[in-house]
Amino acid sequence: MEKTKIVFLILPHMHLLDLAGPDQVFHEAIDLGADLTIEYCSVEKSVSTSSHLSIARLKMFNKVKINKGDYVFVPGAEVNFLTAKSFPFEKELGKWVKDAYYKGAFICSICTGAFFLARIGILNQKKCTTHWKRTAELKERYPAINLAEDILFTEDEGVFTSAGVTAGIDMALYIIERLRDDNFSFKVARELVVYMRRQGTELQQSVFLNYRNHIHSGVHKVQDFIQENIHQKLTLPKLAELAYMSSRNLTRIFKKETGVTINEYMSLIRKEYLQILILNPDLTRKQMAGMCGLKSERQVIRLLKNID
Repeated sequence: MEKTKIVFLILPHMHLLDLAGPDQVFHEAIDLGADLTIEYCSVEKSVSTSSHLSIARLKMFNKVKINKGDYVFVPGAEVNFLTAKSFPFEKELGKWVKDAYYKGAFICSICTGAFFLARIGILNQKKCTTHWKRTAELKERYPAINLAEDILFTEDEGVFTSAGVTAGIDMALYIIERLRDDNFSFKVARELVVYMRRQGTELQQSVFLNYRNHIHSGVHKVQDFIQENIHQKLTLPKLAELAYMSSRNLTRIFKKETGVTINEYMSLIRKEYLQILILNPDLTRKQMAGMCGLKSERQVIRLLKNID
């Protein structure tokens, strides 16, 4: 079985961070064991970015084979280029992207990359977004789109669009979550030091990635340990030792930084794991209890009752 392919279509005058952020997400995922491969292509073998830094040795887009389930990313570029009367290989490039979509590939834009997708018609009648500075212009030029403002990214019928710059990282992490699971996405986010992975407005929050909107390294270390060792008996003195604090100080600092107590956080983690475990019909309540660090089936049942 072929690996899922992540293809970056690098257009001339591309913004570097629109490529680098999501690209790094997928590289970290591969390092952690994700079954992915990454390719880069363009309309020329060498293109100059908006920062005047050239990227060379690129494949021509029509030499890259896209299969069902692959992802094609269009990083943002200078709007003047994207809205010009014409640009290199426009007709052929548009057909290549649309053919990939009709085969079952997912099409993704970052920031102003949405202008290209709108230009070739893929965004017609679909919910989409772009950088807040460009939303009005995008809607004016392409009235057939369903523009969503003030959100980080959208997903509609296999087409993803993200807002400006770093929102592409959030969207890429969400895609990793789709390909693997919440916990794996959390691990990728942690490698990138993106402890709070932001979500689009319609996406369910994950406790693996919530409660991370702080920079306290000791509390992050405790959160990491809890998530990776929830099946064990976790004591406050042990957690305090990891954070190089007293038990009393950790209790105070943890609540201050996260907004929840340590016990509340552990319950949230256990509930998140239980939502995954209950999908396995071969597991008994007793086995679930052991895997989540609970003492009895009754505790499992109590937590399951609180899951929406």
